[in-house]
Amino acid sequence: MAQKIEIPKGLTPDALVAAHERIAAYVHRTPVLTCSSINAWAGAALFFKCENFQKMGAFKMRGAVNALLQLPKEKLEKGVATHSSGNFAQALALSARLLGAKAHIVMPSNSPSVKKAAVRSYGGQIIECEPTLQAREDTLAQVVADTGATFVHPFNDENVILGQGTAAKELIEDAGPFDYLVAPVGGGGLCAGTALAARFLTKKTKTAGAEPAGADDAWQSMQAGRLIPQTNPQTIADGLRTSLGDKTFPVLYHLTETIIRVSESEILEALKYILERMKIVVEPSAAVALAAVKTDPERFRGKKVGIILSGGNLDLSQELHVY
Repeated sequence: MAQKIEIPKGLTPDALVAAHERIAAYVHRTPVLTCSSINAWAGAALFFKCENFQKMGAFKMRGAVNALLQLPKEKLEKGVATHSSGNFAQALALSARLLGAKAHIVMPSNSPSVKKAAVRSYGGQIIECEPTLQAREDTLAQVVADTGATFVHPFNDENVILGQGTAAKELIEDAGPFDYLVAPVGGGGLCAGTALAARFLTKKTKTAGAEPAGADDAWQSMQAGRLIPQTNPQTIADGLRTSLGDKTFPVLYHLTETIIRVSESEILEALKYILERMKIVVEPSAAVALAAVKTDPERFRGKKVGIILSGGNLDLSQELHVY
């Protein structure tokens, strides 16, 4: 018998509203921007939720601080730990500093240098490991055993998912209603939170996920109706190289209309448009959602579309030469 795919019971409308109220004092209500030239290029009316202007430069701040605010005081005093290639590492380090806790961050050795520097600037202690999921998990287990810190998963955690969903909640409140919301997919926390917000707050808004073709475990999982782990992801969108989790996958499976895959050239083209036309800095992962709209014109033509620009932590020392 096929395993039943169920959305975690804690992901409710009331929980989303409570998360938004809980984190309000710790995050920015980021702006929503439009760009007529990009609308013409994409053939749709686009509204960009600029999480590149969020504290620490990405939406991950929302989920991290929501998760920490839910921890009992005695656990927070022992510190928190996670594994992350960059943005959640920064988010957890900054959230922990704001709440007076220590943060132990396991980072792959090939993580962007700008993200490592930011983690250190927020007071996080970095423990480097080999760039494999097994190495990340093994190193994290040792850190938790040595320190007594509480593990906060970068995406496969109900409080993290709800925190990430507050970005779409704000976008709907500030510029909705929409025909579609589009969010990039890595571990699935942002896209799952976006899909929940669309379902809870609107009647007709559909959600689409956007994923690099070179890291398409979400697309494969949706097609198969079961989790298919990421293997050897190859994409410039370093924030989207992670596999879905067993809490994010059911939300995507039930509440997203589709996962759209985009090529590396399409990601770079969308990134250039954002940099050149909107005059704002985003990282490649953030451009994937715009690339998806351009890649699937029949779905989005003439529609009102909300796009989550997930972050702006661009590593200029490593990436500028490819643009």
